[in-house]
Parts: sequence; structure tokens; C-alpha cells
Amino acid sequence: MTGKSRKPLVADRRYSKPTSSAPKQKAAPKKTVAKRKPTTPRKTSKRPKRNFIVRFFLWIFGTIARVLWALVWRGAVVFGLILAAGIAYFSSTIPELNELVDGRARGSVTLMDRNNAVFAWRGDQYGGLVTAETVSPNLKNAIIATEDKRFYRHFGVSPRGVASAVRINLREGRGPLSGHGGSTLTQQTAKLLCLGVPFDVTQWKNEAAYEADCREGSLWRKVKEAVYAMGLEAKFTKDEILTIYINRAFLGSGARGFEAASQRYFGKSSADVTPAQGAMLAGLLVAPTRYAPTSNLARSQNRAGVIIGLMEAQGYITAAQANDALQNPAELSDAADARAGGYFADWVMQSGPEYFTKNTTEDVIIKTTLDQDIQKAAENGLKKIFETKVSEGSKAQAAIVVMSADGAVRAMVGGRKTKVSGAFNRATQALRQTGSAFKPFVYATALELGYSPFDLIDDTPLTLDIPGSGPWTPKNYTGKFLGTVTLTDALKQSLNIPAVRVSERVGRENVRKIAADFGLTTDLAQGPSIALGASESTLIEMVGAYAGILNGGSSVTPYGLVELSLLGDDTPLIGTNGGIGERVIQESAAQDLVFMMEKVVSEGSGQRAKLTGWQVAGKTGTTQAARDAWFIGFTADYVAGVWMGYDDNTPLKGVTGGGLPAEIWHEVMAPIHAGIPPLPLPMSNPIPPRAAQPDDTQSAPKPERTINDILKQIFGGN
Repeated sequence: MTGKSRKPLVADRRYSKPTSSAPKQKAAPKKTVAKRKPTTPRKTSKRPKRNFIVRFFLWIFGTIARVLWALVWRGAVVFGLILAAGIAYFSSTIPELNELVDGRARGSVTLMDRNNAVFAWRGDQYGGLVTAETVSPNLKNAIIATEDKRFYRHFGVSPRGVASAVRINLREGRGPLSGHGGSTLTQQTAKLLCLGVPFDVTQWKNEAAYEADCREGSLWRKVKEAVYAMGLEAKFTKDEILTIYINRAFLGSGARGFEAASQRYFGKSSADVTPAQGAMLAGLLVAPTRYAPTSNLARSQNRAGVIIGLMEAQGYITAAQANDALQNPAELSDAADARAGGYFADWVMQSGPEYFTKNTTEDVIIKTTLDQDIQKAAENGLKKIFETKVSEGSKAQAAIVVMSADGAVRAMVGGRKTKVSGAFNRATQALRQTGSAFKPFVYATALELGYSPFDLIDDTPLTLDIPGSGPWTPKNYTGKFLGTVTLTDALKQSLNIPAVRVSERVGRENVRKIAADFGLTTDLAQGPSIALGASESTLIEMVGAYAGILNGGSSVTPYGLVELSLLGDDTPLIGTNGGIGERVIQESAAQDLVFMMEKVVSEGSGQRAKLTGWQVAGKTGTTQAARDAWFIGFTADYVAGVWMGYDDNTPLKGVTGGGLPAEIWHEVMAPIHAGIPPLPLPMSNPIPPRAAQPDDTQSAPKPERTINDILKQIFGGN
């Protein structure tokens, strides 16, 4: 075959376009031939049927999932609507800012000393409105660093904070909601506001029960707290919320709000606190009573040190500022260090009407007689003697009262623990036998009836028959008899028998009346032992009675309250509740008695009380078995009394009134009189001794001199 006759090899067009003349039926076989049965069937081309049980459970799970999803998104919508409604409700019902800053249910009492300086507080103290802008940045930053470092970034609640708190609680072995709560500052503010429920005296047993309910920590309460917090966020700015918080927070010792706390602990405004002071105040938030610097200053300073570290870590202060704050921790002001005024403040509060002191709903200002320098001298004098002269571990107690001649109390110590509040006050509450400290009132009676300091009396054995009791034989402390002595010597050496003889001569009833008129209000002994101080009295009564001797013979009512008024009012509601009263003995008799009592200190049993450059008059006193020891004395400026003994009446060992009590008196009065020009005592210069008079103790309770002789001596003339 030639090449020309050979047709070219051309592959058949497999999918040639059919012509119009080609029948459609012929195209089908070509397609059929083109389909080839695969040698291996594809696994994906056909899914095997699942087991019926599997399909059933899958259907169940799918149905549950669809239902749950429907519930979740519908529940979320419902929850969102309820939450929005709750936030809207609380936001609309929350009062305005100025109505929320002072949440006290009761008022406060501020006590001021004789120089108008604040020295003590009672009740719930509120320092006045301060804002987040007006307080010191040191305080504001300390609060945020301690309580809620994300305060300015959350919406009232902090899920991150809650999760962190739950994790800490579980790690420490507690329940998820026990211990750390993860509350934001806004939530804490909601709690301070008690979720908008005000205190109602008709609904609550007391304020403590109300506040306990506000702090209740159930899950439902926390939910309401969170919603209320978001309501606060919707109504107020962040700084306004912080303003509510810093004004309402309780910070120990009755201080409500940081301004009151700053004034109470540091004596300065919250606008002026240092980083160390701001840290100490912020540290009170976790446990106000435990960390109050008046309770334990070292513990409060340690807590402040932790907060200083937080402030540095969060960039609020530099490392240098932090180091300075740690090296110079905050210290208490003098008033705060006095622990709310101690015994004196308690006594003044008891002297005023309860509706202005204990139960006040107003803010009350009380001006008092206290002299803080004298108070400090009294506390230091007591401390010095007990540290240097009393056995370590001794449970002996002591009390001190210092007052002016008109009864104005300048200092008061009711026990060895001086920095206390609400404690038993041995100066005003302890009734103790007075012993020989009572004898001046026996001699005051005699002098008032015309006796002279140099009149003579027998110090010889004496036995009196007491109806119903039989014979009674008093003895001197030394057990010796001195024979005939003057009244001055008898008092100077605290002789018992002459005191009894004088009392019997002038009449016990007269002695009892003179003592009562001088202010010894407790029941006085009926028998002859009245002359030896068998009756009981309080220290403040005794000092007040001695003040009557100093002021010339007029009675004295000891007082500490000078003026009581409401904050902001110029007109006082109550004035001085004490002072000089009616005359008890003549001035000449009082001056003679001062002369006799001066000899007690300059020559007799009270010599340890001497003050260099000053005339001092006084009297020692020691009761039976030395259960009580007294020294009460005065200069021209002040009268002071010291009592010493055991609360359970255990006898003192080796202590008499002329010993440790007189030494305490000296240690108290020496610094009080330092730098003051000495003034002479208001005492007489009596005539020389006269001839002895017959002893008629057994025959008649009256002096042998005639009434004409007494009248001549009192009024003069022939």
C-alpha cells in the first residue's frame, strides 16, 4: 500500500458532539460503555447504619442539648431583664449623695479639757463630710491599693476578684464562700448602706443586731449585694461611691469615716495624712477593733507596713517614700494615746444626763475641768512608784484625784492601768475605810466649837462602854502613850486615843454633821470608832472634803463638767454641775485646821510628801490591818489624794499612809508645781499653848470652858 492510499491515524473523538441526523438512541450505548464498574467500592459512598440503641441515645442527647440551649439563651434573656430591672430599681430608690455619707444611728460626745483641747470622744464620732477629692492622695491610694486595685475598671462587681477569692478559700481549706469574699469597694459600700435598709429602733433590738444583719453573708445576700452595687454604679460616679465609703466606714474606737478616724488617732485632718498614716487608717478596714492603734499600736503599725508594700507595688509611692514610711511609722496623738480619756472621761460621762451622753442622737460638746499636764503627772507619778518601790507581780492597786480648791477635778487615775475606758474606777466607785484620814473632821468640829490648836488632850489609856457591845479600848498605832499632848501634836502624830477623846467631848453627832456637810455622804459610823475612820468613803469624796478645808471652810461638790452644748450651738444646755457650796465651819477654824495639818507634813507622819519651797498640809491614813493606806494633802493651789490597797481587802505588807501613798503624792505634785511661784497656805498663826484642862471624857461630852469663854475667843471682846 502506498502512502497516499493510507488514511491518517486519528484518535476517535470520545465525546463528539452528535449531529442532528444521528439518532439519540445510538449515543446511549457509548455512554454505557464508557462507565466502568470500579474494582474497589468507595467507603464513603455508603454510611453503615448505626445500632438502634446508639441512635436512640444520640437522639436523646441531641434533644436535651437543643432544650438546654433554648433554656440557656432564654434564661440569659430573662436573667438580663431581671438584672436590668433590679439595677434600675435600686438606682432609682438610692437617696442622693449628701443623704448617704452619715449613717450613724446615734450621736457623739466630744470632751474638751480646761484649755479647750479635745482629749476624748464617746459615741459614734463623725468628722464631717469629706470627698474623694479632698482627702489626702496618700489615704485615697492606700484604700484602693488595699481593698480594690481595679476599682476604677470594673462595673461594681469583679468576676476576676470573686474567682480569685474562691481559689484562695479552697486552697486554705475553707468553703468557696467562706473567708475571702472578693467584694469590690462598691460592694462594700452597698454593705455599709445595708442595701438601702435604714436602722429603725422599733424593728431592731439594738444597732449591733442591725449591723450584724447588714454583714450577713448568705449566697442570696451576696446576689442582692452585687445587684445593689451595680445600682450604685449606675447612679453615682466612681469618686462619689468612694466618697460614700470613706465617710461611712467604721474604723474603731467609735470613729465613723476616715475624717473622724484621722482626727481621733492623729489629731489632724484626713487631708493632711502622710503615707504612713494613710496606710494605718486603711489597715483598719479589715478588722477595726483588732487593728485600732489605741488597742495595739505595734500591731497596727505592722499592718500598715503591709499596705505600704502594696502602695509601692502598685506605683502609688516610690521606693524612697515606702522606706521612709516604714522607718517612721505613724504614732498616736496625745489624746488618742490617752485611750479616750480614761477614768476621768468615764466619770464626766456619768455625771451628765444620759440623753446627752450615753443615749444621745445629737453631736454633743462637753467642756471639762481636766488639765492634761496634771493628768500626765498623776499617771507618771503612780507608774514610777510602782516600778521602783512595789514588788514585781504585786496586785496592789492605787487611785489618785487632783482638784482645785473649788472642786474642779484636774486629774483622775482609777487604777494602775491608766489607759482604759469603761474600767472599774477606784477613785469614784470604791468605798474604803478612811482610817486616820478622817481625823481632820474630828478636829474641825472641835475648832468650830472654839478649841485651839494648842489645847491639850490626854493620850492615856481609855476604855469606853458601848451599849450592846461592851467595853471598847482604842490603841495608838505604836502601842505607846504620850501623856498630855496638844491637839496639833495629836493630829501630827496621828494618835488614836486623843482623837477619840476629842470626838467624845464635842459630840459624835457634831462630828458626823461636820463630815457630812463637807461632802462625806456615805453612812458614817454611829459609835466612838467614827473618830478613827471606821466609816467608808470614796477617794473623790475625801479629796473634795479636804478641798473644803483649803478654801476656807465651805463645802465642795467635785465636778468635771463645765459646759454641755450641741455641736454648732453657742448657748450651753447645761452648766457647771458642782463647785463651792455652803459654809461648814468658820474661816478662822479652817485656817487653824490648815495650820495643824501643815505640821503633819513638816514635822509628823506625812513628811515624805514635802515639796521643796512649798507649804504642804495633809493627813495620812491607815486602816485596821493595813487594808487601806491614804494620803490626802494640799498646797495653796491644788489638793490631791492617793489611796492604795487591794481590791479584795488583802492587807498591805509594810505600807502605811505615810509611806508609799505619801511618796506617790510627792511624785505627782512635784512636777505640777515646778516653775510656779510658791504661795503660802491659808493658815493661822495660833496663840501659844495654854494650861492643861481636866480630862472629863468619862463624865461629859463637852469642854470644861464656859460658853462665854468660847464666844470671847470666836468674836473677841471682854
